[in-house]
Amino acid sequence: MTRWGMVADLERCVGCQTCTASCKHTNATPPSVQWRKVLDLEVGAYPDVKRVFVPVGCMHCEDPPCMHVCPSTATRQRADGIVTIDYDLCIGCAYCAVACPYQARYKVNGPTFAYGGRAGMKNEARREDPARLGVAQKCTFCSDRVDYGLANGLTPGIDHEASPACVNSCIAGALHFGDLKDPDSNVSRLLDTHQTFRMHAELGTEPGFHYIWKRKNNAGIDDEVEAPSLFSTGIGNVGGAAPWLQQHWDWRAAGNFIGGGTGSGLLAAIAVASFYAPLSFLYVLLALAFVGAGLFLVWLETGRPWRAPLNVFFNPQTSWMSRESMVAGLLFPLAFVAGWFGTGPLLSVAALVAMGFLYCQARLLKASKGIPAWRTPAIVRLIMTSGLCEGTGLLVAVGFLAPPVYAGLTTVLAVLLVLRLRSWRTYRKSLNGTAPDEALRVIKTMSLPFGLFGHLLPIILIASGYLFVGAAPVVGALAGICALAAGWWMKYMLVTKASYNQGYAINHTPERGAGGGGAGGKPGWGMAS
Repeated sequence: MTRWGMVADLERCVGCQTCTASCKHTNATPPSVQWRKVLDLEVGAYPDVKRVFVPVGCMHCEDPPCMHVCPSTATRQRADGIVTIDYDLCIGCAYCAVACPYQARYKVNGPTFAYGGRAGMKNEARREDPARLGVAQKCTFCSDRVDYGLANGLTPGIDHEASPACVNSCIAGALHFGDLKDPDSNVSRLLDTHQTFRMHAELGTEPGFHYIWKRKNNAGIDDEVEAPSLFSTGIGNVGGAAPWLQQHWDWRAAGNFIGGGTGSGLLAAIAVASFYAPLSFLYVLLALAFVGAGLFLVWLETGRPWRAPLNVFFNPQTSWMSRESMVAGLLFPLAFVAGWFGTGPLLSVAALVAMGFLYCQARLLKASKGIPAWRTPAIVRLIMTSGLCEGTGLLVAVGFLAPPVYAGLTTVLAVLLVLRLRSWRTYRKSLNGTAPDEALRVIKTMSLPFGLFGHLLPIILIASGYLFVGAAPVVGALAGICALAAGWWMKYMLVTKASYNQGYAINHTPERGAGGGGAGGKPGWGMAS
């Protein structure tokens, strides 16, 4: 079976960016969109400093996280390993962009040209494709050229007409394309005679992009023992090597997690309270309003909103966004009927479905492999406990409940606050050494106010309500507001401020001349290996 892949020789790459220019010219990508680009890394510390040029782009992974999270099945993998995007199916949710650990995906919402204006250069006018607006786009390994070559008896990677534009244009012969499964192919021979590594291989994506850093020794042994990474920097900001703050999901995406968590938690709190006293149907409507508002906000963020309501359901097999949408479709009618008729058992079922919706939201973040602060398993418990705190806090704040029910709910809220604080501490601990420095800085800055005003203060207020019974409704409402606001703030910060991407790293610096290869670099991760 064919498996198309690329090999980049770091010993040869001179950082001329000719491959970048060739890719842009061939595919007419908009300004700031670079399907193929070359990083400029400075690795080491004075006086042992090296400059390394690293071509990057879509790695066409064997196990692509972008494909698994895509709710519309627009991202697919061909039998030959090339990962493609169907622009007619994509809804522009950018879930694939935050799931990609290689920062290889772009989303452009309007037509833009290299020199501005309404018309571009000839190649831009010729290759302009309105179907690429508002949807995800990325390197395709020039699959149209590959298919043309195969149909005409040519060999991709050998014959120029059948090879990717970046490979054809490389002046140093640093880029090679071919069939990784064919032992006699050009790329297989390079892999046999050289020591190579694959970027972020520890994430289990099995990239189809290999980097040469030195020749194998006389015995033909590939010594893949990694040297400790040295502190390094990447030249440039966005598109440089160090992690940068993702721009695909903004406050609207944060609003989805805020509304969904609060609404789901409120339904759970209503179900518990209904065992002791009947609650107004308006509370159920309020919970559904929060969930609906969150979904509406994330709908506003999609690049193709009119196809999103249908296409979002196409991939429940692997996409947590599809699953979230399907559970929401069950939650609304079930909770409405339960609240309208005041049926306690049915309301409990609706609360369980709401917890399923909240779980889908938590897993939606965890599946985002490109954002280290989200992909940790500890985030699931944090999002779940926070949603329960927010919903219970809201009911305590506005519930006007009977004193016995009110006292019981404030006790439940205190317990949930303790659980959320423990989940936060577990979450922070899980990030040690596994997240970029800037993401850790944001989370560290959040920790003190989140703990004090979101947990300690409301617990003290709840306790004071037991001592001063007359003030219990007031201090309880304040405690609920604190619990609610802290959860909202935490989610907003995690989605919009701590969401630094993976960045780029090399396992080894290339062997050049008598200098020899050495330790790699991981910009933005301090001294992390």
